[in-house]
Amino acid sequence: MKQKAIIAIIAIIIVGGGFYFFSGPEKSTKQIDLDTKEKSQSYPIVNDGPVSPVSGLSCENWNRRAVAVMQPADVQARPAAGFSEADMVIEMPAYTGSVTRLMGVYICNIPEEIGAIRSSRHDYIALAKGLDAIFIHWGGSHFALDLLKDKIIDSYDCMTGSYCERWAVSGKMRLEDTGHITKANVLKMIENFKYRTENKFAGYAHQGEAPLDQRPEKGHLRVSFKDPYDVSFDYDKQTNTYLRTWNDEADTDRNNKQRIAPKNVVVLTAQSEQITLDQNYVGQGLQDPWKNVEEIKKTGVESISGRYNNMQIGDPWYDSVDSGEAHYYMNGQEVIGTWKKDKSSLDSKLFFYDQSGQEIKFVPGQIWVDILQPGQVLRWTVD
Repeated sequence: MKQKAIIAIIAIIIVGGGFYFFSGPEKSTKQIDLDTKEKSQSYPIVNDGPVSPVSGLSCENWNRRAVAVMQPADVQARPAAGFSEADMVIEMPAYTGSVTRLMGVYICNIPEEIGAIRSSRHDYIALAKGLDAIFIHWGGSHFALDLLKDKIIDSYDCMTGSYCERWAVSGKMRLEDTGHITKANVLKMIENFKYRTENKFAGYAHQGEAPLDQRPEKGHLRVSFKDPYDVSFDYDKQTNTYLRTWNDEADTDRNNKQRIAPKNVVVLTAQSEQITLDQNYVGQGLQDPWKNVEEIKKTGVESISGRYNNMQIGDPWYDSVDSGEAHYYMNGQEVIGTWKKDKSSLDSKLFFYDQSGQEIKFVPGQIWVDILQPGQVLRWTVD
């Protein structure tokens, strides 16, 4: 019996050791347990003087009104121009479970060129309005253009004037990937349209950066949009930034070849569904997205039913939900919380809260916001 017991113990050790060898933490990373998060630590803010209400960075143009520009995620349009200088970037599906689109938000710096520029979706309009931004786009979905006709936001459509230009088509780039606008033309457009130039956005709270010896060695964040729109961020201890990778390629700025490396990454979860004729928006007390759509666009070969999606991010038109789960990454830490955008007010900013209901304090620097649908994978691993 003793011999059998000894043999059994040895067998267990061998199997366990083999499991560790083949499946253990070879990369010195561990999966964070979402139920046992440590609360984030705040550090005194360190930047002086007037600061951007979004990035918290001191800059000459801190009080300039934001410019929000619609930009594509299409492979043919990469690398994008301008993102390295954005105070904030918001990225989410433009089609349910598929193609993403981005909105660069620029305050401290307006890049020499911003592009490519693509069509608007109504979800981004609500987010831009909450940032008190001037909204720039190149056409749009029927639902977005119907809203913009009512001048709900100061905006500029590149299809209607001469402020936007096109690069020459080359390589993998298509004609629709060539639209862009220069800094000079952004400023000229704002002046000629007599848009207000002072920023009235309430802003976000900020904290200082964690000292070097209090930062983790590494961290890897996987945000699984549908391939080839999937992204990941690798935390860099020395710079306290998150190096962005786009579909397994380092994401760089077309203008300056600089690596996209935000100081803060935010991942929100929001429901998404296609806008179809059989959905009862009016019955839910919401607006009818089809009110101004021509009959030919509702049925037959020209139908747009099911072509565009609606993200439930708190817009006052078609959303029944205006809050959800949020994950925040700054100073090498992950913090679980919630987001909120009051759907009763188009002007409501997008609020970011921790689990205690306090507004998140960001590290001064770029804030990159990704909005995932339920079921899309989010994974954070650290040393």
